[in-house]
Amino acid sequence: MKTALITGASGAIGGAIAEKFIKDGYFVVGGYNENEKRVKELEKKYKDLFFGVKADLKSESEIRALYGYAEKNFGHIDALILNAGIGLYKLLTDTSLEEWDGVFSVNVRSSFLLSKLCLNEMIRRGRGKIVFISSVWGKVGASMETAYSASKAALIGLTKALAKEVSPSGICVNCVCPGVIASKMNARFSEKEMAALTAKTPVGRIGSPEEVAELCAYLCSEKADFITGQDFSVDGGFGL
Repeated sequence: MKTALITGASGAIGGAIAEKFIKDGYFVVGGYNENEKRVKELEKKYKDLFFGVKADLKSESEIRALYGYAEKNFGHIDALILNAGIGLYKLLTDTSLEEWDGVFSVNVRSSFLLSKLCLNEMIRRGRGKIVFISSVWGKVGASMETAYSASKAALIGLTKALAKEVSPSGICVNCVCPGVIASKMNARFSEKEMAALTAKTPVGRIGSPEEVAELCAYLCSEKADFITGQDFSVDGGFGL
């Protein structure tokens, strides 16, 4: 069986990705920092297939421990899905340097470090898949979410640059950009605000975590071996 390392596995999107990969025949190591209840549910439902590892992605030592767990127990990682992310809903002028750095630490820095840790073995084996989870806001930007938008845009740039570096070694690197998805991150919006976001989505509804998971699974399959360096929107046309 193959092994997938998925960050943010306790969230709606991360949990859906984990379940999809398990159903596709993977062992899944799921990194998480909150919502341990959800992780325990996944471990119970998928005994001996899903393994939750608590890790604060602001901490280099905990990132290394997360990778170390996967390497020690499974030997190698076939698919790395960098889904963990935090938001910040503030005007740029009200955003502190500490808050800005905190968003980039989780959303970008941890993705860089985990990719670096996984790549040595992927390059040695001559195969592997890396998927960064960005956002529609990384493409079009969002007022009151400058730190978040900038961090997600950074992942798109990282995808394209890293793909040029490692695709000759057999590793495909891609990026998925969800739009408005039914998740905890969007729970802060009022019913009226969600209705407005839905109205701006051409397909007329918000997306499901499972729809994001399906694309991630496809990009990590052999069917996508000729796809690399791309950023794919799963947003119902929101970013058009």
